[in-house]
Formats: sequence, structure tokens, C-alpha cells
Amino acid sequence: MKNAIFHEGLIKTFLSYLIFQAGVLGKAIPRTTSCLSNYYAGPVNPSFETGTLDGWEVVSGDAFGSASVSSSPTYWGGSFNKVGNYFLWGFPQSGDPAVGEIRSSTFQASSVMSFLVGGGWGPVNLYVGLVRESDGSLLFSQTGTNDEAMIRIIWDTSGYAGETVHMIIYDNSTAASWGHINLDDVRTGCDALGDGGLTFNVLGQVNQPPQSATSLSTTQLYASDPIRPQFHYTPYQGWINDPAGLIEWNGRHQLFSQFNPAAPLWGPMHWSHVDSSDAVHWRELPVALFPPYPDNPLDSSGRFTGSAALDNDTGALQLIFTDFSDIALHPNLLPEVVSTAKSTDGIDFPLYSGNPIIAAPPSDSPSGFRDPKVFLDTTDNIWKMVVGSGDTTSGKVQLFKSTDPNLLTWDYVGVLFEGNGSTGTMWECPNFFPLDGKWILFYGGDGLGWYDVGTFDGTKFTSEKTGLLDAGPDSYATQWYIDSAGRNLVITWMGNWGTSKWPSRVNGWAGAQSITRQLFVRADGGLGSKPIDEVSTLASGEVQNLGQTNVHGTITVGSSNTARLQMTVDLASTNAPAFTVQLYSSIAESVVLTYSVVNKTLTLDTTNAGYGQAGTWSAIIDVSLNEKLALDVLIDRSSVEIFTGDGTAMTATVFPHYQESKDINIVSDGGETVFNTIALTPFGSTWS
Repeated sequence: MKNAIFHEGLIKTFLSYLIFQAGVLGKAIPRTTSCLSNYYAGPVNPSFETGTLDGWEVVSGDAFGSASVSSSPTYWGGSFNKVGNYFLWGFPQSGDPAVGEIRSSTFQASSVMSFLVGGGWGPVNLYVGLVRESDGSLLFSQTGTNDEAMIRIIWDTSGYAGETVHMIIYDNSTAASWGHINLDDVRTGCDALGDGGLTFNVLGQVNQPPQSATSLSTTQLYASDPIRPQFHYTPYQGWINDPAGLIEWNGRHQLFSQFNPAAPLWGPMHWSHVDSSDAVHWRELPVALFPPYPDNPLDSSGRFTGSAALDNDTGALQLIFTDFSDIALHPNLLPEVVSTAKSTDGIDFPLYSGNPIIAAPPSDSPSGFRDPKVFLDTTDNIWKMVVGSGDTTSGKVQLFKSTDPNLLTWDYVGVLFEGNGSTGTMWECPNFFPLDGKWILFYGGDGLGWYDVGTFDGTKFTSEKTGLLDAGPDSYATQWYIDSAGRNLVITWMGNWGTSKWPSRVNGWAGAQSITRQLFVRADGGLGSKPIDEVSTLASGEVQNLGQTNVHGTITVGSSNTARLQMTVDLASTNAPAFTVQLYSSIAESVVLTYSVVNKTLTLDTTNAGYGQAGTWSAIIDVSLNEKLALDVLIDRSSVEIFTGDGTAMTATVFPHYQESKDINIVSDGGETVFNTIALTPFGSTWS
């Protein structure tokens, strides 16, 4: 999905912000061992628990005032994550476009401090800052995440310990959306680092060293962020969403992604690029595609999702993609056309001089026309292409064909398949291919990834079974390819457009791609997936193998947030009505995975699992084969991917609050759950 709203905060590039932070701050990783020394009280009324702005002074503007102190526990997206009864909410006083500044009382800097921040993202115009009194220098600053929910930020202030400082809340954003900032629970000293014996994960942009100004290896650099996945692809800084251009080329798997390097938000789309010898361990390569108008940060035009093909004559790698134009700035252009670029070295992708290769969408495409996916139709050996589209009543997939060996000329065939409106009126990221004697169509619609299994007559697709590609909350824009071994593989974006929960924005990045998955047609005729075999090469230590285990009560399997948990349950021998697996568990939070033996239902519960999207998601699991339930769970710092033996997948992003949230427990109440196998394997880095 392509969010066409382009926020004011992107006017200043995120890269220049990083340079600013690096120059001003130097080392900023909190040295927690010094929290007992150089402790001083923080500002007056640090959590606004007086219910007023006592101790805080409005310096300028009308963004802040008496209405700014709020006791609201929730907003439209969930909890504010406030501490106590009150917090400062930057919106109620005068709305988003209002500007202004408020400052705290003066206080002496301790060795460390922390606070909760929420609201809009805009590092230049919207932030909480720490100012030195003697010269007015801005020592630290932190913007929000485009979410009202607040996130704990930690600053190492030991370099300024004892100096007189004050905090500011700075709002110079006139944006009509997310033009405000929230603050709560300012702490200094050891209290800043944890609660009740638990230690906060250290978050905040100033704790992320610029990639170009560090001697750390990529593995070390990525490991320094406590909420960054270690064996999934993420951008070091910036935003990614849809995977694109998946192909095995010259013996290496190519993964491109929709990418905005300027900010951890959607923006003018580039294509980032990594490749791999095994589709598991990735190597970073230069950006492959760039927006057409890079000198105007207000212009959201970019290169949207597309696919890749091999030029059999030259061996070149060809990308075919949507060219998106911001028609507010380019009213003479169509918003979406199809273009191409070709590379002989896999690094540089010069655009075809005759672009676009499809200059206009079919007439029945009023809702959009994007995300071309090419495939070789083995029934007639002709290259074909599916493009996502829709109208006022339903989503649809458009079909094109080409007999041009250069894939530069395409003829419109017609509508391959359309829905009934229940899965949205615009279908994105369609993929179409044969598998196990059937034809598979999948696409993104209404914020979810859908599949259909059926038949194809060369022009029309007939669906026989439909379902969700992933039963969890965080999977969208899945893309398929065939590798040299003939396997049908996919990667999915571990995100969705229905949530504002991107807490990693405070560390300067957002978005992750799933591990590579292999597809198959399930016993019930649906579409299933499993991790590719090469995922096992991520093992980085001794396997903790519990073997055959009968659980009645609670057992602890281990403590890890970067691991693979594999289990097989003998349901015929189990007399418990249900069992639960607790992941990312501590006394304060956990991800809860529950299987109901009676209902054959697996439920993923993240309602008390960190900063990520909270909710419950369920799927019925087919355990008819030998009455065995196989679970394969990939745990990676802030995400979980769950696969069952019948091909069901469930994906969620979690982002725990605490460093101690690593325990893995199994709970069986009301009876005994019989496990044939329980194995926990530590996993290493995708960059190793």
C-alpha cells in the first residue's frame, strides 16, 4: 500500500538530522553502571501529577497551556502509556497546527535520565530537548513516532553531570496531522533505567551511531539496538515496506524493498537492495532505484513496488515497477504507470529511455493501478504480468502479456480475477503462479494478505479456495519467486497499514522483512508456508533439547529473544484442555501463544507484550495427521513468526519494554500436555 500523505517533518532529511546528532552528542550509549553517581533531582513536576503546568513555563506560542495537562487514559489507537494520573498532551490546547515552546524548571544533570515521549515525528520542528543553561546549547533532542502512545527514551547525560540544565518541549510544526508532541514521567538517576527490578530497553535516536561514522561491523552495529531484529532484514536508518524484485540472479537471491532513507516514515520511494547466497544471510548493496524528483522533499513521487526478470539473451537483471507521480505537483501526469530498468552488474539500474512501458491503466481501474508482477506462463511459454487494481465496488487483478523478448511491449488481456468487495476496493501487490498442479493468486486487500487457489485457462482465474496468507497482524505485500532449486519462495513485509505502532522510529528505522518462506498447497487445498531449510544455518550455539516432556503446570524452556523454538505435541496423549507458550516473558509482559485442544485453535495474544500492536489473532489448525501439532517459532528481539505443521503462519511485531523480557515458558493447566520434542536453538545475525 502506498500512503500518499507526505508529512511536513520530511522537509528536512533524516540524514542531516543524524549528522547534527552525531556532531553535537558524540558518544551517547548510556553507561548504566554510573547511575548511582552524580544523581540530582530532576525538574519540578516531572510527571505533571499536580494536574497543572506548575514548574513549567510557556515560552512562546499557543501550542501549550492549561489544557495541555491531560488525564485521558486512552485515545483512538489504545493506551497513551502514561504513568500516574496525568501527562502533557500537545494536542488539546490549540490543535495540531499550533506552534509554541514550553520549558521546565532548571535542575542539575544527573548521569542518566529518561522520559516518555509520544506524538508526531519531526526531529527538526517537534521534539523534547535538554538545554544547557550556561550557553543555551541543545544537548539532546527526541521526536515522537506519529503515535499518541508514549515510549521510554533514555539519555546518557553523564558528560554534563552537575551542570545546570532545563528541558524544553519544542513545537514548530504547523502540520495538520501529527503536529504535536507528548511528554510524561521524567526521571533521573537509577530510577531512569527501570521499574521493579526490571531494566528498560535503551531506546532513543541519540543512542544510534551513524552508520558511516563507526568502526563497528554491520553485525555489531545492528546488534547494538536492543529492539532490532538480528536475522531479518531491516534498514539501518529509514523506512521499508513492500519487498520487491525477488529473484535468484547469478546464483544470489536478490531482495529489493520499498525504501525511504530520509525518515522512518513512508516517503518518496526508493528501492533498497540486499542479496544473499542462501536467502538467509544478507549483504547490503547500493540503493537500486531513486525517486524521479530527489531535489524536492515535498514531492512524494517515487518508484513503487514491482518485480524482476532475467533477460535470457544478455543475462541482465530487469526490474519492472510502478512509477508513481505526485499529481498535486505534476497535474499533467498520470499517477501510476509501469516502467522498467535493467542492470548488467546488479548494482546500477539505468532507466529505459522509452519509459513508461505501460503508459496508462485500463479504463476499468479507477481505484489504482500498481505493483506489476511478471511471470512466465508455462502453459503457453509467454511472459505475462499481473497488476493490482480496483473500482468503486471491488478489488481486481489486471492481466497483460508480452511476446517481446525485452519485455518492453505489453498487450492488455483483461481482468484476471475480481472480488466481491469483502477484501477491499483496491488490490495491491498481486502475484500469480502455478504450484502443485494449481494456480495461486495472492494480493493485499483491505490491509490484509489474501490468497486464492484455483484454475487458470490462460485468460481467467477461477478460485476454489481462499484464505489469509498469514493469520497474524503483521504481514502484508508478500512477494513470490522461484529459486534455482525450483522452490516457490516468498518474503513478506512484517507490518501493515492499519497500525501506528512503529516504536522503532525513536531509533531512526521502521520496517522489517520476514525470513524467506517456502510455499506448498495444504492438505485442505489451501496455501501453506514454512521456513526454508537454510534458516537452520542461523544456529549460533548449543541446542537446548528437552526431548520428550510431559508438562503439568509451568516449565521454563530457556531465556532468549533471538532463537528458534521447535515443538511437537502428542495431542492423542494430552489430557489438558489447552496449553500456553509464553514468549518474551518477564514479570511485567509476555507474548502468549495458546492452543485449545478442544477447539483446535491457535491464538496469538499481544495485549501485554510491549510497544507493538496489541490484540489477539486466531487460526484453526489441521491436526488430523497422526494427532500431532508441530510448532516452529522464530523469535527475533521484536518480532515473532509462528509456523504450524499444516502450513499456517502467524507474524507479529512486539517491541518489549524490558531487557529481562526473554523467558520462554510452557504452561499446562487442568491436565497434562505431552510434548514429543521441545528444542530451543540460539540464532545469530543475518549479517554474519
